Amino acid sequence: MTQQRKVALITGSAKGLGKMTALTLAEAGCDIVINYVSSEQEAVQLRSRIEGLGAECLAVQADVTKPEQLEHMVSCIQRRFGRLDILVNNAGPFIRERRRFADYTPEEIEYLLRGNLIGVMQLDHMALPLMRENKWGRIIHFGFGRAAEARGWPHRAVYAAAKVGLVSFTKTLAEEEAEYGITVNMMCPGDIRGDNKEKLISEVEGITDDESPRGRPGTGEDIARVIAFLCGEQSDFITGNIIDISGGFDPIRPIKSWK
Repeated sequence: MTQQRKVALITGSAKGLGKMTALTLAEAGCDIVINYVSSEQEAVQLRSRIEGLGAECLAVQADVTKPEQLEHMVSCIQRRFGRLDILVNNAGPFIRERRRFADYTPEEIEYLLRGNLIGVMQLDHMALPLMRENKWGRIIHFGFGRAAEARGWPHRAVYAAAKVGLVSFTKTLAEEEAEYGITVNMMCPGDIRGDNKEKLISEVEGITDDESPRGRPGTGEDIARVIAFLCGEQSDFITGNIIDISGGFDPIRPIKSWK
């Protein structure tokens, strides 16, 4: 009897780290749900590429800060596949401009909290019944380097608060859902920027990154290959972990600040 393929939803997956994760899981034998907000053209192109790998692929537009859109997305997945086995919560808004907490607007505070914590929790809540039904599931959250240390991060107060809250939630959910065969882990990438999010490790070898103790830039492959490992059948004993994949980079106190 042929084993049924796993279905993986990766939020924010038309581009960047989400795209690399979608491709890597498709190559590992999963059917894929791409999620996007405004990058429809990129999502369509990625869907075609994934289907070329022999996987089924569904692309759904949904904003992770809006519960009704998350419900619509999960309904689409149920209609198409009847199951959801892997959830990678990659999407999460970030304001790169450095700013004190007092200078954020109330709308920006709510947007960052909803996108990086509340929306993730709501989507997990929608996915859990589908995973429990099959006594199997893999949930991946995204944080930032050294998020588990819960240090203060000046000029990133709201984003950091949301992600550090997600650290505790990750550990709690991992314990609560272990009996159902569901694992929950958090990925904490280094500062992977621009095109490097969609590159392979081989493409950056020989390139120097002065901010990285490792000495080279991070890539999408660095992140996606670990996610694929955590989503494997035999990775069921790895849960509740906060995993830094940063080349030793510290976003709060980077190497340049102490050299």
